[in-house]
Amino acid sequence: MALKATILKVKLSLSDMDRHVYQDFSFTVAQHPSETDQRLMVRILTFALNACEGLEFTKGLCEEDEPELWHVNYSEEIELWIDLGLPDEKRVKKASNRSKKVRVYSYGEGAQDIWWQKNAQKLNKMDNLEVFSLPFATTQELAGMIGRGMQLSVTVQDGQVWFSDENSSVLVEPIQLK
Repeated sequence: MALKATILKVKLSLSDMDRHVYQDFSFTVAQHPSETDQRLMVRILTFALNACEGLEFTKGLCEEDEPELWHVNYSEEIELWIDLGLPDEKRVKKASNRSKKVRVYSYGEGAQDIWWQKNAQKLNKMDNLEVFSLPFATTQELAGMIGRGMQLSVTVQDGQVWFSDENSSVLVEPIQLK
């Protein structure tokens, strides 16, 4: 019997002083059976960092030709494509050709630097690409906040992100590589 996704309800209060976005969001997110708590929380973090009208979670792990999040406009053009982890250079190139803007948020223990060194030369040629590195220890702390019903508060100021729930707060400092 196949394992089913875990359904989580999220209430997110966002105060992004860098982009002047102040909004509350309520959404349901499905955690694929093979998805770690860390990865799920990184998805929620990237939603907060890119929140705009029309930004939505995709099928993610279940669909090879879709990113984790995207913003598709009314003409069905992809405005923003967001990938997580350490995507293959060919995948990023394909995304760059299909969308107006691509953002990659890399995370993981020890492999980010190796991935960036291997791919930086080719990725730096893509004008519509931004790449961020999320510190491993920080994303591990975020994983500790996971729950079936989450009430999260995210404050962004001067590139620093305070990610909080009822019990704890984590400072996330994304490093922009490109």
